[in-house]
Amino acid sequence: MTLRAWPIVLALATMFLATPASAAPSPAYQARAQQLLRILAAPGNETDFFAPLFLDAVPVDRWRATAADLRAQHGKPVALGAVRTESATAGQVEIRYERATVGFTLVVAPQPPARVIGLHIVGARTRDDSLDKVMTDLAALPGQSAIAIARLTNAGPQLVRARNAMVQMATGSSFKLYILAELARATAAGERRWSDVIPLGPKSFSGRLMRWPDAAPMTLHSLATAMIAESDNSAADTLLLALGRNRVDAMVTASGHADPARTLPLLTTAEAFALKMPAAADLRARYAAATPDARRVLLRDAAARLTAASVDIGSVAESPVAIDSIEWFASPTDSIALLDRLRRAGGDALPILAVNPGIAPADAKRWRYLGYKGGSEPGVIAMNFLAQARDGDWYALSASWNNPAARVDEPRFVALMTRALNLLAQHAPSR
Repeated sequence: MTLRAWPIVLALATMFLATPASAAPSPAYQARAQQLLRILAAPGNETDFFAPLFLDAVPVDRWRATAADLRAQHGKPVALGAVRTESATAGQVEIRYERATVGFTLVVAPQPPARVIGLHIVGARTRDDSLDKVMTDLAALPGQSAIAIARLTNAGPQLVRARNAMVQMATGSSFKLYILAELARATAAGERRWSDVIPLGPKSFSGRLMRWPDAAPMTLHSLATAMIAESDNSAADTLLLALGRNRVDAMVTASGHADPARTLPLLTTAEAFALKMPAAADLRARYAAATPDARRVLLRDAAARLTAASVDIGSVAESPVAIDSIEWFASPTDSIALLDRLRRAGGDALPILAVNPGIAPADAKRWRYLGYKGGSEPGVIAMNFLAQARDGDWYALSASWNNPAARVDEPRFVALMTRALNLLAQHAPSR
């Protein structure tokens, strides 16, 4: 349900540092630069390379996830590039991957054995890439994929690139954008205030709030932030029911969804995964075949069977289950229309969307603003971005990948979307 945040060491800039070298790298610094190439290529020897101070902040498993995601995005690391030092212990190192050159700031301890105490990803240069190549790589994914990239104008979204852009796709937690849009509408209309306090509940599996006290008082703003930035399921279910499912369903239609009957009513996360349980096979078949009105009746009549207590998350953790029938469906163009609505609504929804940019901060900083919400589960991944270029122009990107036969490769998809956003930012004019 929750798309994990892109794992990073630290990423604070959008380009390689340009400080001129003050001295040739020392033998100890050069050795650590060479070792960086090796540990980026394959796990192992991290405790020899990193100082305990670094590993306290970035555990080995997080580092390995970072290295794996860099390989997914850029291919294998193949050579050490330029090494520039600013002092005996600090400088910049470039690692040449198959498809890009990635820059790092590298800081080593002054005392032997000069273990690494600081390592920051500071940017990447991708060689000979293009949106056309991204589209080709997306088309090669097993299963079905869809994408739309649009420039957002006063006359409506203008497509820049599209593939299967009108196809209804399973989108996982992306449905939470509809809840956010209804909350934005209600606050703008004076029906709600972001500071309004409501009790937490009903709780759902997965997420930080699942462990909070029952009925804990929370503001609508806090719930919305947890729902979007952390994809917290308890926050989403609480807001969906507090705002009124009928009102959020109406937002699906009002936002321009091309086939609302496919996805309505919007299920809570607890209902969706309770319906996927083996014990609910009878309800699942009836739900999939029913009209939206009949589904609403089923949800009401079977409410006792469709709670988080009925969910054995192990049953859906490894393999896709009913992703073509029990899901939240939208096409990329549907999602872009929704993102454009949120853009035009403005207000507190935009800062909430920007808390978790969905990609590495170094890449996110290519944009003046980057908002994000995604979703994933076995067989499903979706990513939705609302971006403002340096010149003030707005863009939206929405893409999904479904495979009912197997898990999808999430890092591979994140890498594709990062490439697409970086290319879009590169070609968007700046002033």
